[in-house]
Amino acid sequence: MTSDELRKQREIIFAKFPPDQAPGAADDLQRLEELAVQAYREKHAVGVEYQLTDHTLQEIEEHLLDHGYHLDNALLNKLRRALIHYVEETQLHNLGAPEKRLKRSQQEGYVQAWEKQPHGDHDDTPPEWRDYK
Repeated sequence: MTSDELRKQREIIFAKFPPDQAPGAADDLQRLEELAVQAYREKHAVGVEYQLTDHTLQEIEEHLLDHGYHLDNALLNKLRRALIHYVEETQLHNLGAPEKRLKRSQQEGYVQAWEKQPHGDHDDTPPEWRDYK
């Protein structure tokens, strides 16, 4: 794959309410490295340009959702986003790119859930009950 094929230009469309999300989202996204951002106030959208090896649309959208922004959830936009997520994930897989790590809070949630499950040395079941047949 060439460098041009990995360069992505996307448009993220926001819900009409609350109004004027695009300028704030553009300011927020400009803090991310390797991401070019432009706000389109009249379209309730933000244009982003990024290298696929640095960012994915799904990652950018999750960042916005975590910061309280509301994306447009019209059926056509949801389908478009799902298709882009799938295509980008497939391109990264075909490149052999390593999977991006989970956010620390998500990872800690999995660790805490695992520690609460009975397994291995944490199983309080008496040994004679484990071997009961």
